[in-house]
Amino acid sequence: MSSLNPKTYDSVPSQKVAFLGLGVMGYPMAGHLALAGHAVTVYNRSAAKAVAWQAEIAAQAKAAVGHAPTPREAASKADIVFCCVGNDDDLRAVVLGDDGAFAGMAKGSVFVDHTTASADVARELSRAALDRGLQFIDAPVSGGQAGAQNGALTVMCGGDAAAFERVRPVVAAFARAVTLLGASGAGQLAKMVNQIAIAGLVQGLSEAIAFGQRAGLDMNEVLGVIGKGAAQSWQMDNRGKTMIEGKFDYGFAVDWMRKDLGLVLDEAKRNGARLPVTALVDQFYADVQQIGGGRWDTSSLIKRL
Repeated sequence: MSSLNPKTYDSVPSQKVAFLGLGVMGYPMAGHLALAGHAVTVYNRSAAKAVAWQAEIAAQAKAAVGHAPTPREAASKADIVFCCVGNDDDLRAVVLGDDGAFAGMAKGSVFVDHTTASADVARELSRAALDRGLQFIDAPVSGGQAGAQNGALTVMCGGDAAAFERVRPVVAAFARAVTLLGASGAGQLAKMVNQIAIAGLVQGLSEAIAFGQRAGLDMNEVLGVIGKGAAQSWQMDNRGKTMIEGKFDYGFAVDWMRKDLGLVLDEAKRNGARLPVTALVDQFYADVQQIGGGRWDTSSLIKRL
């Protein structure tokens, strides 16, 4: 299958689940749930993609798979509803309203949101869920498209501990680490910490490579050396050589990073955190957008140098 790489799945009781949003992350995440033996019903704003997902997965799934025309119908028979969409407004659109997932979910079921969104919307939807007798877990992910395809995402969660323990073994179908970090909103705040750290690392790596190139060094050789010391990072190991080669088609796009950094900077205004490097790198990503790199991956920061 081109969209995901099957792995060895833990043996857990089969659940009836729904998955809302079949983008570059959601499509393989839903696929891993099906291959792990869960009965999966999907919803996507573009119905053709949901039809294509079902056609691709059905032959290899261990339980029934299907698609539904609305989030409400997808969620109506699910014990757990997963979601991975674009932003706060997209999330509200699939959760709330007459055709939203909450309207179809049975009392006691759990909504797990993998969207990178604001901590505020996580708290808002958690309150709305509790009013309906539901549970809401905010659970943004790190690992990018490759992590989703390989079932090796890192999942940062906020919400009720009992609800978390209920969904954790199911989430393991597409994750290598699933951690509860606090009450509602804690998962989103942790993802913001993740993006702050990445922004600084990528800018530092970009400057290092650009400096070495201007100094006439063989940067592949240099990275091979310094990657064995204190400068080593995931970014260097996985993006250093492709940055040297000028290849920027490895997943997480600049447009998405700017959306995430916007959430970070908004939260920093509220909590008083000082993020001078993050604010600067956000503007550098704006420069990359201006030269047509909005869909390049985040390592394309080097292009502006």
